[in-house]
Amino acid sequence: MKTQILIKRYTQGLVEALKDEKEFSTLRRELSDFAELLFKHQPLEEALSNPFLASDKKIQIIRAVLVKKRFSNKASRFILILAENNRLKLLPGILELLPLFWNEKKGIITYEVFSAVPLKEIQKKKLEEKLEALEKGPVFLRYRIDPELIGGLTIRKGNIVYDISLRGSLSRMKEDIIEG
Repeated sequence: MKTQILIKRYTQGLVEALKDEKEFSTLRRELSDFAELLFKHQPLEEALSNPFLASDKKIQIIRAVLVKKRFSNKASRFILILAENNRLKLLPGILELLPLFWNEKKGIITYEVFSAVPLKEIQKKKLEEKLEALEKGPVFLRYRIDPELIGGLTIRKGNIVYDISLRGSLSRMKEDIIEG
């Protein structure tokens, strides 16, 4: 729970520091590149997670990587802040929330759409149009596959869930039968 709170705080702070779409795209790409390097390059990950390596040495290693990769000042500062506070492990969670918080800042509402199989482009377009009409504004849809769904969709907006799946229909039918 504490980790999720930290991820949200760091992400919100980062989004507040962004000026425009170009800066957002650049920062997101650079943070993704760094995360991929960090978690897929075994020697680097081992060095930075080694409890016997002094913090200032870890920071030196990260600075060298940032200089070699020529990351922007904003991305470099953010990565160094995470490193100095021993929170580099939060980076994947921050990257996942970053587009959601960015869209929220721009007034775009995010929905998560769960389906049993990938939706066709025309289905995605129709769903987006209906949700935009419902919201009276722009929406961003994140699609995910849920193997537990038999058919239909589950759509989530924050804490609100619209269950239009076969599983949901069967559950409602079961409740109706139980209630008499």
